[in-house]
Amino acid sequence: MTSLEIRPYDPSCEKVWDHWCAGTVNATLLHTRRFLSYHGDRFNDASVLVYDGEKLIGLLPAAVSPADAAHVVSHPGATYGGIVHDGRLTGQRMLAAFDAILGFYRAKGFSRLLYKAVPHGYCTTPAQDDLYALFRLDARRIRCDLSSTIDLANRRPLSERRRRSLKKALKSVCISSDIARLPGLWAVLHGNLERKHGARPVHTLEEITLLASRFPELIQMRCAVIDETVVAGVLLFLSANLWHAQYIASSEQGYAVSALDAVFDAVIEEAGDRGARYFDFGTSNEDGGRVLNEGLYGFKTEFGGGGMAHEFYELSF
Repeated sequence: MTSLEIRPYDPSCEKVWDHWCAGTVNATLLHTRRFLSYHGDRFNDASVLVYDGEKLIGLLPAAVSPADAAHVVSHPGATYGGIVHDGRLTGQRMLAAFDAILGFYRAKGFSRLLYKAVPHGYCTTPAQDDLYALFRLDARRIRCDLSSTIDLANRRPLSERRRRSLKKALKSVCISSDIARLPGLWAVLHGNLERKHGARPVHTLEEITLLASRFPELIQMRCAVIDETVVAGVLLFLSANLWHAQYIASSEQGYAVSALDAVFDAVIEEAGDRGARYFDFGTSNEDGGRVLNEGLYGFKTEFGGGGMAHEFYELSF
């Protein structure tokens, strides 16, 4: 292998970047420029492309930390980042890629890299050579979140409570996949977060509508409807290997009839039928991962799932 070259991302690389993502073993829509560009100028981009001679071998989506101009994050606008590759950036080659990337950032005046590893469930083949490289480079694991994930080929049985709730829900709701109902779901989500946490969704309705229009096959919605009113639902981010519940919401009317049970029953079955390996409910953490919302995590695992870690590492140059 020749000496690796790191090239900074610029808009002229957009097509090359997204074409590469489509052929990798661990990229999802969150790694693409089509997704990251919706942030506009919210972040100061610091993404890089890794070349071996004239051959592209990897990408790292990244931006300058909004809290510290000497800190690079992969990526502050996404749940996870990480080096994406086509399955051949393994072993010593991954170590060489990290060495080159760190050298590039060091020369630019940065002092730290926060690396959000891609959880294993998103990878179409094992691709955790980056975690080994981080160990070799004395990276410090600074955070770990826990997501509830179902292995669709080896799903654990539903809990008895979920069975009872599903039976109740199926008597009351209809399931819709019509993306035109997205405003109704967002109203439920907004009301739910405001009522319980005094918070708002990370994405506005306008932002999520834009993203859904950019990725109609990968960003989808399933909701429970009573008398043409959305009472519960989930917004899904799809990848080749995993369907992820990005947002989950229910109104008080939806809770009364256990509407989410009907939504998840339909979505989990559909994910398996369409060839996904995993269905992921998302994390249930607070306080930088150090607090686990046991009630929420318990609810999710009762559908037949287990734990998948989201790991965060920090490298000082």
